[in-house]
Amino acid sequence: MLSGVQPTGSIHLGNYLGAIRNWVALQETYDTFYCVVDLHAITAPHEPKLLAEATRTVAALYLASGMDPQRSTVFVQSHVTAHSELAWLLNCVTPVGWLGKMIQFKEKARKQGEEVSMGLMDYPVLTATDILLYSADLVPVGEDQRQHLELTRDISGRFNALYGGKALKARKGLAPSGRARGGRVLKVPEALIPPQGARVMSLDDGSSKLSKSNPDEGSRINLLDSAAKIKRCKTDTLPALSFDDPQRPEAANLLTIYQLCSGQSRAAVEQQCSALRWSEFKPLLAEAVVEHLRPLQQRYREITSEPVLLDKVLLRGTETAEEAAQRTLADVQDALGYLPRPRRLR
Repeated sequence: MLSGVQPTGSIHLGNYLGAIRNWVALQETYDTFYCVVDLHAITAPHEPKLLAEATRTVAALYLASGMDPQRSTVFVQSHVTAHSELAWLLNCVTPVGWLGKMIQFKEKARKQGEEVSMGLMDYPVLTATDILLYSADLVPVGEDQRQHLELTRDISGRFNALYGGKALKARKGLAPSGRARGGRVLKVPEALIPPQGARVMSLDDGSSKLSKSNPDEGSRINLLDSAAKIKRCKTDTLPALSFDDPQRPEAANLLTIYQLCSGQSRAAVEQQCSALRWSEFKPLLAEAVVEHLRPLQQRYREITSEPVLLDKVLLRGTETAEEAAQRTLADVQDALGYLPRPRRLR
């Protein structure tokens, strides 16, 4: 299983509660690969001087969240050069019409206008590369990522149809790793849909999705924040608090955050908070968020105080990922008919 986060913006409470916390649990069951997807980070304008530090921050937050280097492979995407190499090879079998239909590209392209890069359009092929390099059986995805996974499945299926099967068998021998036996070069992954959980929305608009790219820092609680933002978050002027009033999205959102951070059931939260005023509820919410994030923040400080240890984790992860990725890359190169690299003569 493989997944990852871009080192752009700050990892917020929604990222953690909706994804990263689930990934930590999955390492108990699956052979997990978690990468910091820094190659994806430059598909939009970025600050070069901030990229390396942001990459280290995301890796450290992975570990602080509970990812265990003894059970998961944690690495940086750009450290495994096979990502860039396989992306080019898959570009050459991916019809451009497929990429033009991607919803996220259309939305972001409208915002960037004439400055939109080829990299942004090609983003889904790099995503497919990330998944296929490690022969992932499963990819945890939300609804907004389903289209990218479906494209990955289409690319894998197209490659196997063009260069696997009889075409592969007609060549001398098999792909170097032997995994292409039967004619399938690339695995076709499946979606791993996590249990539908509560969704954390923006602090300044309870009807809008939380976003790392939102320039307004007050719109989200980042994992390394204090609780000060809770005091400034948007509320309404109505008495009492309710999950269910569609006219009060902020109330539903803040009650949801309280439920998730306090570990209580929805019924228990409703019983405790329904009669509270905002001035009474906000301190409870702030305390719950602080206590929920305290162990993670403490662990993060410990990890970042010893940078050599983080370097060792990333080096070990890179070596493990490199070994798996090179096997897949060799399979693809062999299926495409490339001349193998000469071995050093004695």
